[in-house]
Amino acid sequence: MRPDEAGATGEDGEPGPPGELSPAARRLYAYAVERHSFDAAEATGALGVRAATAITELAAAHLLQRAPGAGPERWSAVAPRAAAARALAPLALLVRETHDEMDRLRGRLEALVPAYEAGTAHRDLSTSGRLELVTDLGAVRGLITELVAACDRELLTSQPGGGRPLETLEEAIGRDESLLARGVRMRTIYQHTARYSRPTAAYVERVTALGAQVRTLGDGLMRMLVFDGHTGLMSVPERSGAALVVREPNVVHFMTAAFERSWLGAEPFPTSVSPDAARSISDELRQTIVRLLSEGLEDKVIARRLGMSERTCQRHIAEIMRAVGAKSRFQAGYLLGPPAVPAAPAPPDPGAGS
Repeated sequence: MRPDEAGATGEDGEPGPPGELSPAARRLYAYAVERHSFDAAEATGALGVRAATAITELAAAHLLQRAPGAGPERWSAVAPRAAAARALAPLALLVRETHDEMDRLRGRLEALVPAYEAGTAHRDLSTSGRLELVTDLGAVRGLITELVAACDRELLTSQPGGGRPLETLEEAIGRDESLLARGVRMRTIYQHTARYSRPTAAYVERVTALGAQVRTLGDGLMRMLVFDGHTGLMSVPERSGAALVVREPNVVHFMTAAFERSWLGAEPFPTSVSPDAARSISDELRQTIVRLLSEGLEDKVIARRLGMSERTCQRHIAEIMRAVGAKSRFQAGYLLGPPAVPAAPAPPDPGAGS
């Protein structure tokens, strides 16, 4: 190390902490404030090391300045507050310019508020603004996040299809826990088959601990969400990942009423299924399969309606047919269907004997 670098690192050759003055610069500043002016040679003689680097360091920090009227090689100390004002002046200017640009940008954007409000008012009066088809799955997820964040009273969700995928539950859990923590009421209906999904049961256990209510139903669910009774999302048949956004009050009212009817017939979702409960649910599923068989529905349609795989559905159908000795699916539905009620005899004709 050169002797004139001692001021930057200190006499022991160790640099000072980043952003702080070196020990040599501190000693030189203490020396400078005790006199009106000094030059490098005087400081070097007083401090015992060459002071050129320490002078450069203090000048860069605005703590030294050329002594006025004393020649270009003489220096004088600057008060720390004055040095801070000089050092911060460019930053203060940048802050003022940034604030001015922010104000200009805000003004340009706020000038569009009247046009936006007039446009949305016109849109809300038309049916096109009340029904919106969103076909991109990412956009649907973003919209759900936005609506959940704005929800402040109640969220209703109806989720057919059995157990939900793990990645879907992981995406939903944080959002739903935040919703419940705000005191928003949340009610969800799944199909009975969701009870046998471990990820779904774990999710239900977490949200019910925060106050959510979850029930299950065998059949008849439509996939939908209703936010605060004024905005609804429903699935679009044959368009996976798409959603219809509903803001028409009458349609949202219909969606809410359909949910409430399903809710009344649904059963609480237990986080653990006992053998007796499993048999009970299994019997109900089989009864539903029988009913759908009697309607002539195909296996894949029945499986989709009940939220189970087609293979599982076919296994249930085969067991039902063996149990009743049916040779066809329709015959099984007929044999296990409700017995026909005989027609009541016609009342006698009062005038028959006259």
